[in-house]
Amino acid sequence: MEHTPTIRSKIETELKQRGHTFSSFSKVSGINRGIFSTMLNSNPPKPISVRQMDLITKALGYPEGWLYELYIDECFYEGKGHWKRIKPFLLRCVELGREDCIQKVLSRLTEDLSYVPTIFELAEELHEAGKKKESTPFYECVIENEKYYHSERLAICQYRLFCYSLNTDLDNNRQATIKFAPFRRNLPENYQLDALLKLTNAYFQFYDYEAAIHYAKELEVLVTSIYWHQAQARAKNREVIRLNTERHLIVYYGQAYLMQGNSFEKQGLYEAAMKFIPYYENLTGFEGLDEIGMIEAQKFEIWGIANRLNLEILMGDTASLPAYVELIRNNPQEILLGLLTIIESANHYRYSVDDTLALFAENINEFRELRTNISYYHTNNDLLTYSRFFLELSRYYFSKGSYTEAIDSMLISLKASSELNDKNYYIKSITLLFEKYKDHSTEEQRTEYKKVIQAVEISMRQMTS
Repeated sequence: MEHTPTIRSKIETELKQRGHTFSSFSKVSGINRGIFSTMLNSNPPKPISVRQMDLITKALGYPEGWLYELYIDECFYEGKGHWKRIKPFLLRCVELGREDCIQKVLSRLTEDLSYVPTIFELAEELHEAGKKKESTPFYECVIENEKYYHSERLAICQYRLFCYSLNTDLDNNRQATIKFAPFRRNLPENYQLDALLKLTNAYFQFYDYEAAIHYAKELEVLVTSIYWHQAQARAKNREVIRLNTERHLIVYYGQAYLMQGNSFEKQGLYEAAMKFIPYYENLTGFEGLDEIGMIEAQKFEIWGIANRLNLEILMGDTASLPAYVELIRNNPQEILLGLLTIIESANHYRYSVDDTLALFAENINEFRELRTNISYYHTNNDLLTYSRFFLELSRYYFSKGSYTEAIDSMLISLKASSELNDKNYYIKSITLLFEKYKDHSTEEQRTEYKKVIQAVEISMRQMTS
């Protein structure tokens, strides 16, 4: 029967092969001779710390992480886990990217489920240090081993993984959203606020406006309750406990109503959408607003003005167009979204906006130049707006018979939609439009179209394989 080497037998073999004594190796490694001797010769031997293991490794000239597989047994001496050795070892494995060792340690740790809270605390520690990818296997371990489905700890783990997984791939986001949503009510209030806002935005991006309204209403109820309790505390001269959230509390209040209005707008229910504006356009009078809160409230005031004009234009009121144009000229960050509203209205009611497009020609050309750098748009909302704008602009040019400009705009929209993995939107809207007008396209445009389509098909096959 072949003898299985231990970490100590491997070290002893190395010392003999190199002719080291305890004294000589002590000088090379920096480990006290007596301590080193007790590590190898005592009965039972003195445990080796991960720092000492690294010093031994360096002194013997091996790469970092040498014998880490064998070191795992050092963490579970006599079959029992020793957290004072396990935690430093796990953190070192995180630094070195030794996921194999991390998984082996977690597997052995969770043979005793009393370690689940400890693993969760380490995951949170890594999260707070900004090590999101590194914390993932620890959160996954807690999820797999948490005994109570309705526990707050399980909900937080699911929430962390949900947030980590969100990206520009809408299909990926859809799956992550479906998986996380059932856990939202088990979160602490501060996480619930952020989670509900993320869920609302996610379903809005999926064109599931009923679901977006549902979660926005949940957000409305929660944030209203929190504000009511804070007002009660102020009335009784008690300390107001501020929640640790990603955004100021006023943001969740305003967004709850704003997103409901936006969701009705996207369904063409403009009158219903208009009714939500009064709830978020005058938030500067809220009690307890600090400097940041006042800045956020003022943003909603601007959005209220913009959205009222926006809805009037979408309802065909061209008399509101000059005021709306002036507003977006004075707020450059709103130009793309504003132009989308204008071009959508022009397409629906069949009126010319050539003067407006000429006024913003420089901005539109800048948007066009981003066709090779779509990643400039860091959020899905911006990328969706970008894609929709150029699709609507394409339709506008087609109606005027400007085929070259129309197809060029369509290709920009197609590329943005493919970046989002927005299969539903891109298949139904863009490809059908291109097929309808492809006889008016140039060879160069047809080549680019095929190139983007092929890239999307490859991406879709990779996702289903």
